[in-house]
Amino acid sequence: MTERLSAHEMLDLVLDTDSYVSWDRPPIRVDTDPAYRADLDAAEAKTGLDESVITGEGAVRGRRVAVIACEFGFLAGSIGVAAAERIVSAVERATAESLPLLASPTSGGTRMQEGTLAFVQMVKIAAAITVHKATHLPYLVYLRNPTTGGVFASWGSLGHVTVAQPGALIGFLGPRVYQALYGEKFPDGVQTAENLYANGVIDGVVEPKWLRHLVHRALRVMTGESDEWVDGHPEPAEIPDVPAWQSVMLSRRTDRPGIRQLLRYAATEQVPLSGTGQGEADKTVLVSLARFRGAPCVLFGQDRSGQSAQHTMGPAALREARRAMKLAEELGIPLVLVIDTLGASLSKEAEERGLAPEIARCLADLVTLDTATVSVLLGQGTGGGALALLPADRVLCAQNGWLAPLPPEGASAIVHRDTTHAPSMAAAQGIRSLDLLRDGVVDAIIPEVPDAADEPIGFSKRVGEAIARELSRLVDVPAEQRYRTRIARYRNLGIAGE
Repeated sequence: MTERLSAHEMLDLVLDTDSYVSWDRPPIRVDTDPAYRADLDAAEAKTGLDESVITGEGAVRGRRVAVIACEFGFLAGSIGVAAAERIVSAVERATAESLPLLASPTSGGTRMQEGTLAFVQMVKIAAAITVHKATHLPYLVYLRNPTTGGVFASWGSLGHVTVAQPGALIGFLGPRVYQALYGEKFPDGVQTAENLYANGVIDGVVEPKWLRHLVHRALRVMTGESDEWVDGHPEPAEIPDVPAWQSVMLSRRTDRPGIRQLLRYAATEQVPLSGTGQGEADKTVLVSLARFRGAPCVLFGQDRSGQSAQHTMGPAALREARRAMKLAEELGIPLVLVIDTLGASLSKEAEERGLAPEIARCLADLVTLDTATVSVLLGQGTGGGALALLPADRVLCAQNGWLAPLPPEGASAIVHRDTTHAPSMAAAQGIRSLDLLRDGVVDAIIPEVPDAADEPIGFSKRVGEAIARELSRLVDVPAEQRYRTRIARYRNLGIAGE
């Protein structure tokens, strides 16, 4: 049985000792029914609180944070007019004072004693949080056991980062209501924190004792805090003039480091996220809040360890990419994209779920994104799945990275009706790093000494330093100038010499 943490117990676990200051005023009176008034009085006597939610501010390792926490013991944490007004007032104050906001719902949903008027309060709560996020302020959500109904369907599901208590009952329609309406028990194992995490609805499952650490790490990235920017320009390395086919073969080594090694060896902070938030998760990609040499970013990339010839990226992967784009834009921090794919999925499911339209939407969103962007061609760059993550303010390429409309074998099959011409097709199409640099597709090449697979730690750190360096150059460039330069870059690609 998953424990139920009280509102104050939850805050005590997260906030610095004695840092909590309440923002609450006496709740507005909306009760006209004596029986309802008696319920409210009993709930207050039981919990020592005057409503189902408490709000205020505290500190997390010295950083001011606004907090909202439900109390399930007060009429099952239900939200009526008074509770909603308290929540909205707290959100608006957090926005006015430029404070990140941590919300921890636990609720049965709308307060039935107040009916439809309570039900529509979720609209104004969602609106207030949307305004808060529009000012580039972080909104984190910790779902406690249980969280259901309108609370989960509004402010419980709007977090930039959303995690839940292990074993927590999380769902839209409460199991008791479902059984009453349909005459049967809701299927086991569906409305659990773990299942929603596995299906890409929430970002993770976190023990209460680790929540403070997670909030601290997340806010260090989400607030754009930086402290170790990399300055200067490294000495340009001499990139060997090797055949394109050699790079293709080296990029396919099973021991070549990918995005996970980049995070492990080069990131100074990371908070893994998961899924689209809409019930999809693709194991061929990875998304995380991260810092490289103190430079904060949202990191999204293709994970070579999750790919195989039978398991390639599908439409959900691109919807996760678009979630990462939106997250970076809302927080006002840079986006870093890692390309390392052997190609997008060729399947009935991928076609029917909109693979091609998702590639198009990724391109459109990324090229017009209102935040700094860096793309890294880390290894294989096959087809539309690679192109979807390419257009950025700065594009880096590993020495043996490459980009092509099809794998060279596929190009050979189209042109020569066989695959034996793959090496010559790779050379002719200009897919290798030196060709991409010459043609203006990439801005810089990251050396491999002599091959990334032979020096995974050194190579990963070199990539991390290159990312940090590019971010440090972009951070002070006005958004409008970045946008104009990005559009002009792709508008003139291939015709600069005309």
